[in-house]
Amino acid sequence: MTEDRLQRVMEIISDSLVPLLRGTLNYTIPLSLISFSLGLVLALLIALVSLSPNRVLSKLARSYVWIIRCTPILVQLFIIFYGLPHYGILLSPFVSVVISLTLSEGAYTSEIIRASILSLPEGQWRAGYALGMSRRQVLAKVILPQALRVCIPPFGNQFITLVKTTSLAALVTLPDLFGAAKLIAASTFEPMLLYLLAGVYYLVICTLLTVGQSRLERRWKYAK
Repeated sequence: MTEDRLQRVMEIISDSLVPLLRGTLNYTIPLSLISFSLGLVLALLIALVSLSPNRVLSKLARSYVWIIRCTPILVQLFIIFYGLPHYGILLSPFVSVVISLTLSEGAYTSEIIRASILSLPEGQWRAGYALGMSRRQVLAKVILPQALRVCIPPFGNQFITLVKTTSLAALVTLPDLFGAAKLIAASTFEPMLLYLLAGVYYLVICTLLTVGQSRLERRWKYAK
């Protein structure tokens, strides 16, 4: 690499750091946090309905999970952002991405919650009933607190995956981390450099999340 080439590369990297950070703070992180939070609420509802003794409700919940898990999230996003306007439903890019990610997280995370509940011994339910609790009370006071401990590792993995999945926002014009990298690459004609730089950002973010997940797991382990 010549000196001029090296200088140009360093200039592009220097000029790109702030725009990429802005895309991360303004879009990537908010999209991840909002979608995961809403997805958890939806997932808990779907998991509980799928475990319901009511067969109709249970089948509806399982059908939802089946449809979302068996179709690409990119297809779901494009249906929401590009397809719904044909029926008069106009949504902003940010809202479209949040809805798409929330629906996806709701399906995948509901399976984590459902499996965690089913992994608990049946005796936990019987013990609650023996104390005079209703099914709802046993679920809220006995089952869910224990299931939460089981859910922490897969929840962490799911959130890390979600952070990387937010890069799809660039396909609907949002200047998130990857979207900002695409814009800068188009103006500098240095796609490899910008995409590698974006990859470094994702690597740093996910590494920090992995460390945080490990500490959280240890804290819950010792809190038992």
